This record gives sequence, C-alpha cells and structure tokens, in this order.
Amino acid sequence: MSRDWIYLVPALCALVLPGVHQVEGIEVLTSSELEAVNGTDVRLKCTFKSTQPLSEETVSVSWTFRPLGKSLEKSIFLYHKQAYPPKDETFKDHAVWSGNVMNGDASITLRNVQFSFNGTYSCQVRNPPDFQGFAGEISLRVVQKAAEGQKYLINWARIADSLL
Repeated sequence: MSRDWIYLVPALCALVLPGVHQVEGIEVLTSSELEAVNGTDVRLKCTFKSTQPLSEETVSVSWTFRPLGKSLEKSIFLYHKQAYPPKDETFKDHAVWSGNVMNGDASITLRNVQFSFNGTYSCQVRNPPDFQGFAGEISLRVVQKAAEGQKYLINWARIADSLL
C-alpha cells in the first residue's frame, strides 16, 4: 500500500501544479485625508504599482464614495480603456478623469466641490493577473474657507499638481 503512494503523489503533482499561478498584489497609494474649499477643484490622487506590465487594455480603475455617517458605498467613476464619467446626479459633471494608467496614475478630479462631497473615496485598481487586496482611501472634508495657513498649502499643492 505504501508503495502505491510513491507513484500517486508525483502523478497528482504533475496534474495540479501546472494550474497553480503565483498571484501578486497591486500597491495602491493615496493620501489619507484631504481638505477642499467649497466651490473649488480638488484632485483625488491615486497612484499604483503593479508587478505586471501596464496596458490600456488590461488596467481598470473604479472609484467609490461613502458619505459621512453612511455605511453604503456607491460607484462614482470607472476607467477601462476610457473614462466612464458618473451618471449619478451628485457627481455628474463634477468627477473627471485626471490619471494616466500607463504612468501608474488612477487619479480623478472633483470640480466645483460641494458640501455633499464630504466623505470617504476609495480607489481600486486591477491589472490581471495582479489583484488588489486593499483599496486606497481618501477622507475628503469640504470647508467654507481655508484656514490662513491652509491657504498657503493649498496654493502650493495646486502648483505642484500643475507641474506633474
């Protein structure tokens, strides 16, 4: 009986191992918190690194939004080969694609932010066969006007974004 196992184990390995693929993860990076002044534009920056070659054909990006105090997320933006802007009335004409997947950038820009935009934004990136275990999350706080020191930081952030 024990001699049968000697032949059975290699046979099983030969059948099973070719179907096993090593799967890597995509690293997604976002800032954790962001503040924007009501009525201005803000870039929700999401960058990623994949172990697989990047291609417009394979990379897909999805953005979701969870309002403050709510537990349900809703999809607000999709990108796969092209941008699919939101149809949701809250973000329609506000959320625009500002990324470049070939450079590892999955960012969107929110134009003319409103107080209803307060909440958590999640960025998920897929590049098969890579998978992503964790979404990048940004907590956005929309304020009436920036604090004095914050104005300085916001202006420098806009200058830095325009240079990228």
